Amino acid sequence: MRFREDCQVLLNQMKEITGIQDSAFLLAALKAADGDLMEAVTFLTEDPAPEPVQSPAAAEPPAWEGSVVGKQLPQDVGAAPAPHNQDSLRTANTVRPLESPKASAAERDAAERPQDAHSAENKNRSKRKRCEVWGESPKQSDWRRAGDWPVGMKNIGNTCWFSAVIQSLFQLPDFRRLVLGYSLPQNVLESCRSHTGKRNIAFMQELQCLFALMLGTWRKFVDPSAALELLRDVFRSAEQPQQDVSEFTHKLLDWLEDAFQLTVNVTSLGDKSENPMVQLFYGTFLTEGVHEGNTFSKIETFGQYPLQVNGYRNLNECLEGAMVEGEMDEATASQSVKYGQERWFTKLPPVLTFELSRFEFNQSLGQPEKIHTKLEFPQTMYMDRYLYCNKDLIQMKREEMKRLKEKMVTLQQKLERYMEYGSGPARFPLPDMLQYVLEFIATKPAGAVSSAQSSQTTPLHSQAKPNVLDVLSQPNGIQERTDARTEDEAFFVANSSPQQSSSMDLQPPVSPAELSERPAPHVVSREELNLVQTCLQRWRNEIEQDVQDLKESIARINLSIEQMYCDPLLQQVPYRLHAVLVHEGQANAGHYWAFIYDQRRKRWLKYNDISVTESSWEELERESFGGLRNASAYCLMYISDQVSPVGADEDEGPEARQLQKEVEALSPELRHYIQEDNWRLEQEAEEWDEEQSCKIPQMEPSPTSELQDLSSESGPEQSPVCEPSVHSLSSEHARIAKEQTAKAIANTADAYEKNGVEAALCEAFHEEYSRLYLLSKETPTPQNDARLQHVLIYFLQNNAPQQVVERTLLEQFADKNLSYDERSISIMKVARAKLSEIGPDDVDMEEYKRWHEDYSLFRKVSIYLLTGLELYQNRKYQESLTYLVYAYQSNTKLLLKGTNRGVSESLIALYRRKCLLKLNEVAASLFVSCEEAHVSEGVSILNELIIPCMHLMNNFEISKEDLDAIEVMRNRWCSYLGREDMDAKLQMKLGELLPRLLDGSTEVIVLKEPPKIRPNSPYDLCSRFAAVMESIHGASAVAVQ
Repeated sequence: MRFREDCQVLLNQMKEITGIQDSAFLLAALKAADGDLMEAVTFLTEDPAPEPVQSPAAAEPPAWEGSVVGKQLPQDVGAAPAPHNQDSLRTANTVRPLESPKASAAERDAAERPQDAHSAENKNRSKRKRCEVWGESPKQSDWRRAGDWPVGMKNIGNTCWFSAVIQSLFQLPDFRRLVLGYSLPQNVLESCRSHTGKRNIAFMQELQCLFALMLGTWRKFVDPSAALELLRDVFRSAEQPQQDVSEFTHKLLDWLEDAFQLTVNVTSLGDKSENPMVQLFYGTFLTEGVHEGNTFSKIETFGQYPLQVNGYRNLNECLEGAMVEGEMDEATASQSVKYGQERWFTKLPPVLTFELSRFEFNQSLGQPEKIHTKLEFPQTMYMDRYLYCNKDLIQMKREEMKRLKEKMVTLQQKLERYMEYGSGPARFPLPDMLQYVLEFIATKPAGAVSSAQSSQTTPLHSQAKPNVLDVLSQPNGIQERTDARTEDEAFFVANSSPQQSSSMDLQPPVSPAELSERPAPHVVSREELNLVQTCLQRWRNEIEQDVQDLKESIARINLSIEQMYCDPLLQQVPYRLHAVLVHEGQANAGHYWAFIYDQRRKRWLKYNDISVTESSWEELERESFGGLRNASAYCLMYISDQVSPVGADEDEGPEARQLQKEVEALSPELRHYIQEDNWRLEQEAEEWDEEQSCKIPQMEPSPTSELQDLSSESGPEQSPVCEPSVHSLSSEHARIAKEQTAKAIANTADAYEKNGVEAALCEAFHEEYSRLYLLSKETPTPQNDARLQHVLIYFLQNNAPQQVVERTLLEQFADKNLSYDERSISIMKVARAKLSEIGPDDVDMEEYKRWHEDYSLFRKVSIYLLTGLELYQNRKYQESLTYLVYAYQSNTKLLLKGTNRGVSESLIALYRRKCLLKLNEVAASLFVSCEEAHVSEGVSILNELIIPCMHLMNNFEISKEDLDAIEVMRNRWCSYLGREDMDAKLQMKLGELLPRLLDGSTEVIVLKEPPKIRPNSPYDLCSRFAAVMESIHGASAVAVQ
């Protein structure tokens, strides 16, 4: 079953990425890739595959949730037209784009082309099921956030683009603070009467709530349904027809800009200079140019700068191409040049966003196509070379760059004339052609082959025509010049080329028969042979030297071009890469995710819908640069030093505390909203537990099992990865008391028969409350601690709030383990219904949680103490000390809240001392035995148990008894110093131990892992407590100090 669900999740992801809806076709690809999702997607998208028949039920619609600002959304979402079936590559705009003159009409046509087939498919989708499409794990622990780790965002139906954009913006502290701190005066709210203004405010409130949850939720991921529904509603109205998904992103920033404009006091309606959104995301540039011989100049505002990808290798080349168009030579401005212009940034925004245009419209196919070419971008971008203030310097460098490139073209053309010599269709490198002639004249006629076999070398095989760029990149194989050669050496050189000499060992020897078939001169004299060989060899060497000189000149020019802008004066305005938004798929179908740099963690994180994982620059390169597969960046977000990368108080503590401070700084309404959502998470978890309990039989823990770890009774020093579940603790306490609750229900048989289930619940509730109240008022005895019997006795003795007491008792009757008979089940259902009516306004759930945590810790301390005492009586001092130390440390936390919150501190301290003294005797005896194994065991006991425990005890509140015990132990070890019966090696080991034993001021206390404990019923725990206390008081008359 689980395998089938996992397979379905993979199929759904493949449908979203590829746009292919044939499940059988996708399953075949998945099998061919051995279950590897990325390999299967690459196979489907990069290889031409037949278009499968689309199944009407192949995809499923999102399950929309209600708006937190009170707007009721349509329930029948399936009938409403969705903006687009697939996340289009055209959502590449996260800020209002700059209308570039280079943007072609074909590209705009592609952006507006409707996808009718996909819209029709949307209407035929069926309902999604939980834990199926979203990738939610059926394990409850996987729903919860891991500490302060960033949360993911639920994909509610082709909305991964929204997740990528929102996550990138949320991780900008300045933007996050603007959104979370947004508020309007009452008079502004009342004066806002337009539909657009109200809609923008509503969206702003939804975004606030979403951001608040992303800060303080206990969930692993949040649901953006309400905010997205408002955004999508615009495209369902009559006055604004359905548009493609790229418009959503524009609307998001437009609405935020308009919403923030309401907070700014301006005299002119068009003045947006004080708008915080404009200040954060918008800049200006100056355009200077010539058109039809006339010069012009204008300043424009931009939000997201569009860049063409085709024809460029890196981001700087893209920017250079966007900033300079045509010729701008002043000398020719009034003559032959019809058009040319330069752009210069006059003001850069703190957040600089580049839109990479990675699609173009294919006229022959009538549809857009994605551009998969590779485009590199740096982690730090220096913007100096594009600023107006550096115009004169940059124009000089551009002229120099232009001169160098022209020279480069000239040199490359000269090199091509050498490397592609000839006038016909077949061209060869000129040095090779000369080599072929040398081989020809050196070849013996057929009749002379047999007599010359011993002195003839292998002739050069014909070679394929090389590419000029390949030749440039290859190491030069030119032979060294030599002035003094014998005729035999010259003959050998004439029969071998650089290419041949490097690969001669790999070529098979030429047979005599093959030699006899090669063309050869009919008659050649020795004088003719020497003359031709000498001339050809000299010419070949000259040409090879010319080629080498050309290559070196080209390499030098390349280096000059690469270092043209490495001037320190042009590295004063750095922008650091903050986020990379990635698209995988084709132009009209695909999946989006984001890489965002986490400044505190100093690493890249990958935000992929509900998943947030650690990443690296290497992974980002592979998935964002393009060229390798059909995934590439479509949006780059750079930030300047003006943008605070982390919280204002970075040095004050770890991220968890910074996150908590941000939550505490929220408005009371947003904090309450977070509390309510976390409360709902606990309710969902409880309902899920109940569903699972109906599927899987409850397994009661065996009393004879080994020590087991219980969630509510694990080691006291274990720090949970997320907020502790109040329901897991209160439900555990209800389970512990279920036998007492069952008795109370059994006593209501008459009331149930006569007056019904509610009357029975009421009677059982009051009777149980009265019984527990009386128990809490009884005078305790050494052999009896009533607090172990029931959580409510602990609460009542410590004056817990009445609401906490009543809710806890009601949870006892709502426990799912009470399904003994029809009466118990009926009472349980009524109690659960009453519980669901109690919200966070009725009971302070933080306080409720703390009380249950305290009782859980009290039971833990009691079990540690009892186990430690039992082990002590059985002379297992090492195990006993570990339990007693943890009992003491945990008990101290409880006693800080009240003397009746924990157990007797003096009792734990007494037996901790006794255990230490016993262990010290054992360790000392082993040490002085002088046997290597015994010595090692004694040192181990001292290092792992005695010394850490002594340092824990030795604080400013240490008792006289503990101080005396420590002195006794230290004196025992000091007495061994200088003993004559100890060898030097043992004395040296003692010298190493004593400093730690005597001075623990710099000691790092390292204890063993907290001991595991097994669950105990209240009766088991009470009987153990009575037996141990009876034994203690019966065996010794020592008064507990």
